[in-house]
Amino acid sequence: MRPLTCFIATSLDGYIAGPSGEIDWLFTDQDYGYTQFFARVDTVVMGRKTYDLCRTFGEYPYPDMPNYVWSRTRRGKDEYASFVSDDIAGLLKGFKQQEGKAIWLVGGSALVGEAIRHDLLDELIVSVHPLVLGDGVPLFPRGLPRTQFQFITAETFNTGLVQLTYRRTR
Repeated sequence: MRPLTCFIATSLDGYIAGPSGEIDWLFTDQDYGYTQFFARVDTVVMGRKTYDLCRTFGEYPYPDMPNYVWSRTRRGKDEYASFVSDDIAGLLKGFKQQEGKAIWLVGGSALVGEAIRHDLLDELIVSVHPLVLGDGVPLFPRGLPRTQFQFITAETFNTGLVQLTYRRTR
């Protein structure tokens, strides 16, 4: 079974984006394990706001693999992604049963919440940036069930970023 992995950055106070969705606070001076992680992935799943943000980067970052975007407002496909509006849990379960590499749950918060709510998230890799945003988009939405993860590793970087890896215990 393919793992569903969330590789994501957060502030010390648990936000993945600022109040207006801004990510200008993210460190971009090093790789922070991204290349090694990305080599393990062959499918990308994200929420529509995350997708819209990715489209502002200039060159689209994941053009060579299937991209699925969970959206309540968009339908069909565009040049990079297929839009999914219903039963995201069923879609993720189906992906996990297919042959292939890991499925990357890129973000955002609502999608992470759905994966946890339906006990589909297998691995969580969180890059904690050493700053407090004070407000913004939380990594985990409120109202999720208690979910236990096992600590796997912590890696520290000279910038103060700490990358934590957890696996779901079932």
